[in-house]
Amino acid sequence: MQFFYHKYDLPKDVEFPDDIAIDCEAMGLNILRDRLCVVQISAGNGTAHLVHFPSAEYAAPNLKKVLSNEKTVKIFHFARFDLAIINHYLSIKLKNIYCTKIASRLSRTYTDAHSLRELCSELLEVKISKQQQCSDWGSKELTQQQIEYAGSDVLYLHSLRRALNEMLVRENRKDLAQQCFDFLPTRAVLDLLGWNGADIFAHH
Repeated sequence: MQFFYHKYDLPKDVEFPDDIAIDCEAMGLNILRDRLCVVQISAGNGTAHLVHFPSAEYAAPNLKKVLSNEKTVKIFHFARFDLAIINHYLSIKLKNIYCTKIASRLSRTYTDAHSLRELCSELLEVKISKQQQCSDWGSKELTQQQIEYAGSDVLYLHSLRRALNEMLVRENRKDLAQQCFDFLPTRAVLDLLGWNGADIFAHH
């Protein structure tokens, strides 16, 4: 494992020609109140790049170029949150999405355990720590523990996608999963517009 720590943007020479795993850290879970602090990206090769925003300066042209590449699949765990916060703070509507949480819910119906930690444990036999999850991501400098925690959140998403795809195919739900992934950018916009707590498909 190798983690690269950057402030405010990726270096110009960092490129991701293939599918990427992405995660975000914020000051909290209320997107309109709790600002974006970190974007983590991994190519699935055991390395992760962390872009840290100690303050609300989000120009980040190199990062935005990587995220805006519609040819690469963007792999998330609970993409709904990350898509919304990236949309709100980086002004990008990501396309070509894969969400391991949705894939898990559609394929692993024998359990209610769909967290990243549970997926890594069951499908990959990897134990990850969530100890730093509620730490101060808006601090001037991230600690080594924060960097390792944030980096680990994207290291295993490529492998999880492979394992979950096998299960989706086995259960004949891969097309259904793709339709859900395609709807996620719209779901993120609905969240930002205030429909985050409502089921718009419900009768009442």
